[in-house]
Amino acid sequence: MNLLSFEQLFYAYIGITVFVLAGGSLLFFLKRLKKKEAIKASLNFVLYEITLPITGETQKDNVSFKDLISVMEQFYSGLAAIFEDRWFGSSSFALELALPTVGEETAFFVAVPRKHSRLFEKHLQSLYPTAKVEQKPEDYNIFNPSGSAAAGYFELSSNPLLPIRTYQNLDADPLEVIANSFTKLKKEGEGAALQIVVQRDPKKFLKKLKQAVKTVREGKKLKTETGWSRVLKEVVFLITGRSDNAKKDGPVVVDEETLKLLEEKSSFPVFSVNIRLVASASYPEEAEGIIQELASSFIQFGETRGNSFVYKKVKPRELGDFLYRFAFRIADKRGALSLNSRELTSVYHLPSALTAAPKLKTLKAKDAPAPAGLPSEGVLIGENIYRGERVPIKFSRDDRRRHMYIIGQTGTGKTTLMQNMIKQDIESGEGLCVIDPHGDMVDAILGYVPENRVDDVVYFNPANTSRPMGLNFLEYDPAYPEQKTFIVNELLEIFRKLYADVPEALGPIFETYFRNSTLLVMEDPSSGNTLFEIERVMTDSEFRRLKISRSRNPVINAFWKDVAEKAGGEAALANMVPYITSKFDTFLSNEFMRPILLQEKSSLRFREIMDGKKILLVNLSKGRIGETNASLLGLIIVGKLLMAAFSRVNIPEDQRSDFYLYLDEFQNVTTPSISTILSEARKYRLSLVLAHQFIGQLIDPIRLAVFGNVGSIAAFRIGADDAEHLEKQFKPVFLAQDLLNIENFNAYLRMLVNGQTAKPFNIKIFPAQKGSAAVAESLKELSAQKYGKPISEIEAEVSGRYPKK
Repeated sequence: MNLLSFEQLFYAYIGITVFVLAGGSLLFFLKRLKKKEAIKASLNFVLYEITLPITGETQKDNVSFKDLISVMEQFYSGLAAIFEDRWFGSSSFALELALPTVGEETAFFVAVPRKHSRLFEKHLQSLYPTAKVEQKPEDYNIFNPSGSAAAGYFELSSNPLLPIRTYQNLDADPLEVIANSFTKLKKEGEGAALQIVVQRDPKKFLKKLKQAVKTVREGKKLKTETGWSRVLKEVVFLITGRSDNAKKDGPVVVDEETLKLLEEKSSFPVFSVNIRLVASASYPEEAEGIIQELASSFIQFGETRGNSFVYKKVKPRELGDFLYRFAFRIADKRGALSLNSRELTSVYHLPSALTAAPKLKTLKAKDAPAPAGLPSEGVLIGENIYRGERVPIKFSRDDRRRHMYIIGQTGTGKTTLMQNMIKQDIESGEGLCVIDPHGDMVDAILGYVPENRVDDVVYFNPANTSRPMGLNFLEYDPAYPEQKTFIVNELLEIFRKLYADVPEALGPIFETYFRNSTLLVMEDPSSGNTLFEIERVMTDSEFRRLKISRSRNPVINAFWKDVAEKAGGEAALANMVPYITSKFDTFLSNEFMRPILLQEKSSLRFREIMDGKKILLVNLSKGRIGETNASLLGLIIVGKLLMAAFSRVNIPEDQRSDFYLYLDEFQNVTTPSISTILSEARKYRLSLVLAHQFIGQLIDPIRLAVFGNVGSIAAFRIGADDAEHLEKQFKPVFLAQDLLNIENFNAYLRMLVNGQTAKPFNIKIFPAQKGSAAVAESLKELSAQKYGKPISEIEAEVSGRYPKK
């Protein structure tokens, strides 16, 4: 036998050393490269939040929770196609159930590689068509910034070839137990997450599984020990020469129960998963308590003859590295479990109508796609978000002429929608009027006015007592004498509205005297033509005779000469005076109202405002001037605008510029004559946007006029009674429950598209931009100087009209 020389041994040693070092370096390099690749892949994840509507509809169909959960198996089987073998391992995705450190709703998240995101969305939506799949630009946060964290993971108790107990063998939805463990967390300062990082399982596991099935069928015993217990048992077998599967005499006995479990495991696609639990709280023991609560919810998956989950706490020295892998959603071979799609479905699935778990974040209202053929021009009112697609929604000029009705509770987004529309109208050079019962909206709008439209602004604020603007409802255009009848009728409706609580106060006698008094005053405007003169006709016989002498209306003259002045008893004129004048005194004695209503010449020329595309902003803050006064002024302005619109009959329709009238809380500034506006104003290019909070605010004639004439309806969140009433406008796409639960700054829209009513769909309202406060203040002052009059001049003018006695 030839022995190697020393030199040969030396070179052999050197060669082996170089080989080991090179191999070690290569392995180290590959490990670092793999880690870098994993981080790169995690940074390319797209995070989705998945929410589903929870309704009781499926209960009516006697569908079991198992039937509903089984859909998730199809989801996982379909996702198996996403995974492809790569040199550094297969791609992964993450399933998460998390409660952020601030909040009380537990949400479902899925993170997938960006290149597969579209495929994921379509696949999920095909199985869950009512789900909202929303990309999250930022990750959620479960960590208390000044607190502590705890973490753990799961291993299997037995041979990984054996399955855990699945939902098919449970009496209740396993998600309920897991989700309920999150409900004990505090609303702030505590957070937790269940994370499952999923990869396609290597094919060698399936080979082992098939071999195990073969082994059990041959009557051999399946090895169930794991870890060191398995190693020690193999050592004993080597020493004693005995084995569990040693050949035995007699018939083959097959363990049918184990065989059934193995066959069940092999019947579905298998995944390699890391199941992690992470929690955060103010103190370490609190965080650990949360983890233990979450871990205990996995006891339900224990299978007596199969497998069960064993919780492993992460040691403090390993916590940083573990949280790193959690944050980047990095798969780890250490602690990886092999679960098939049914087992994975049991551990993580989306909720159903039968899931009885509180504080799960659910989709409270449905979404629907925007219709085809939407206009590409017009005012942008929001965007339709459906299955990840964002479609801008524009409202065309022609469709706006059929008016828009907006309803929603306080704070849901009505004002924001109007504000955005108004801002665009101003920037586009449109003419408009905004009547605001609070004042905040018009103040914000003033800040939007660009420099080139400063001269178009007319800001009416009755609370400005130093330079009040005049508003005389009795003023009319002599070229249109028929306006007198409109004024009287509208003024009667205004007083009926203001005194609706005491309708008996406005009976036939009041109407007769009021109508004849008002018409007599307007017969000769030069001798006085305001609400004050109506009162004087009733109380001052000398003034009344002056008016009669200048009147050319024989019917009115006959009433005063032959009826009013000759009546006796309770119908005597002296008895009628306080009955009539008491309705005016409320306003004529008011410090805010008197300087406005008693100016004979209105500061605002409404026809000029309309034709000249001015920006009329009316601040009727009820907190400043009182609700009744605000309502009267609003009613007068709406009536004036309607008269101005109807007077456009003297110009061709194609020459009438569009004018947009925005009425917030419109029930306070409209009378039943709104039916005339809604049905006829279109031809005069007066387009209305009507907003309020609930249908109960409308009297029947106005309610019928609105729903019978408006072309487009935007419904924000509303109450139960309104939802029931409006459901017929939106079904079958949306039901009452959707109208009750839609989130703030979202609305359902039934809109005209090219003159045709489109199917309802949802829109998200864009946030209102903040204007310039400095511009707003300067425009207020400029408007007061241009259109207001010093209070001293007004008082002198009014005093001069009083009789000297």
